[in-house]
Amino acid sequence: MATPAEVARRVALALGVAEWVLTRSVRHVLDVGCGEALWRAPLMARRPGATYHGVDPSAYVVARYGRRRNIRQGAFGALGALALRERYDLIVCADMLHYLGAAELRSGLAHIAARLGGVAYLPVATSSDDVDGDVRSLVRRAPAWYRARFREAGLAPVGLECYVRRDTLDDLAALERA
Repeated sequence: MATPAEVARRVALALGVAEWVLTRSVRHVLDVGCGEALWRAPLMARRPGATYHGVDPSAYVVARYGRRRNIRQGAFGALGALALRERYDLIVCADMLHYLGAAELRSGLAHIAARLGGVAYLPVATSSDDVDGDVRSLVRRAPAWYRARFREAGLAPVGLECYVRRDTLDDLAALERA
């Protein structure tokens, strides 16, 4: 579980990268696998006018926090079944991709790319990382495996676990592309 200070730093990083790429403030955020919406408060503190949409598979989370924190129920691989905005400036999938099966990951990444209008923050633990915490359900895959899945979905890395749609790479300087 990330500390509030760590979440705040990650929010600042993701917002900074997204706003650099967009050349404007972030207006719309999608947080997939949001849990209790730990990113919501620090995001809204930095961008009070932004809209926040959370998605989580847990019925408990949605029943307890859904209305107050704008969280709806949905699985990562079934994002296409949800009535989401056409595009989001920032899409966050923090610390959850490494718990998904391959088919769900592929499906979800395709939906992420389809809804992405700026930057996706997609931190993932790989088989090359030293991981503390909940490792019982962790699926250990090579970094190259994840890079291939991101590439298949049409996502291109821009560094620090941030990705853009491959078709927007021409808008970035050569050294901004990872």
